[in-house]
Amino acid sequence: MTAVDFLILSFCIGYLSGSIPFGLIFTHMAGLGDIRAIGSGNIGATNVLRTGKKSIALLTLLADAVKGAAAVIIVGFVFTTASDPIAAQSAAALGAFVGHVFPVWLRFKGGKGIAVFIGVLLALSPVAALVFIGSWLIAAALFKISSLSALIACLAVPVAMTTLGNINLAILTGILAAIAYWTHRENIKRLVAGNEPRIGKS
Repeated sequence: MTAVDFLILSFCIGYLSGSIPFGLIFTHMAGLGDIRAIGSGNIGATNVLRTGKKSIALLTLLADAVKGAAAVIIVGFVFTTASDPIAAQSAAALGAFVGHVFPVWLRFKGGKGIAVFIGVLLALSPVAALVFIGSWLIAAALFKISSLSALIACLAVPVAMTTLGNINLAILTGILAAIAYWTHRENIKRLVAGNEPRIGKS
């Protein structure tokens, strides 16, 4: 296999893992109906929380993070002989993120990607994951707005990785952040208008 073949296959493995709609699966199993008919209509943990079932939302959050991490770990284990295993893992991370946001099984309408972002970071770089989580917690404490905290955390990671000299990871997380900003475009509009809900309020 050529280097390009490894990258394409890694992306596909990541996409298949990331496209598993855990939010939809768990809400159906819990008898809560179709999560796509609730709130924002996406399949992520934040929308699952709108069902009022915190345990199901937490399970969705964890499962979405795990599927992102799993894609990176599996590719890293299977493709140890690749000419550039780090690039292969990065391709898997991107695939997992894209798969969650644009799952082919759900007509390319998935979640916003924050949990998967955290999952791939945990597998690629614990330092980057700490930057994300720490930034989110600080922003949440200051502003009490979940979406704003996520947007700040998404931006903080590529900035931090650039500062630390990890340019490859900075590029990857920059791409993930750009997609995350796109998935949060409605949140951004509400933030600008000053009517984005605060944490703990509807």
